[in-house]
Amino acid sequence: MKIIFTLICTLGLAYSGLAQNSQQKISADVLNLKETEFDFGKIPQGKPVTHEFFFTNTGDSAFALDNVQASCGCTTPVWNKDIVAPGETAKITVGYNALNKGEFVKPVTITYMGNKTKQIIIKGDVWETPVTSAPLNTSVTSLKNE
Repeated sequence: MKIIFTLICTLGLAYSGLAQNSQQKISADVLNLKETEFDFGKIPQGKPVTHEFFFTNTGDSAFALDNVQASCGCTTPVWNKDIVAPGETAKITVGYNALNKGEFVKPVTITYMGNKTKQIIIKGDVWETPVTSAPLNTSVTSLKNE
């Protein structure tokens, strides 16, 4: 009886270890971002800026990005919807319109493989540019009736 109990426990532990290793492979992240945050620094107001985020498929199977969504309309992500094979690198270009002055931090959410997500962040500080216009003519011309 002890032998059967020992055998059942040993097999159970072995199966549990295999299941954990299998689960680790399945849950391993396959979207390896070169960077997750970019700081534009100081940007003049009204000057749109962009930055490219690169990622590599480190998994064993190909996948495509399902969606890349910005948190607001001032941030625009652009990405290729093609399949990324294992070992290949692809990019996501994130633009910011810089219309409003002040500091900003904008998250962008990447969805891939159905339900996996990662977040990248852009940030910076938009400074107000002086408004330039034609100088006003302040001289007064007097008309005399002759």
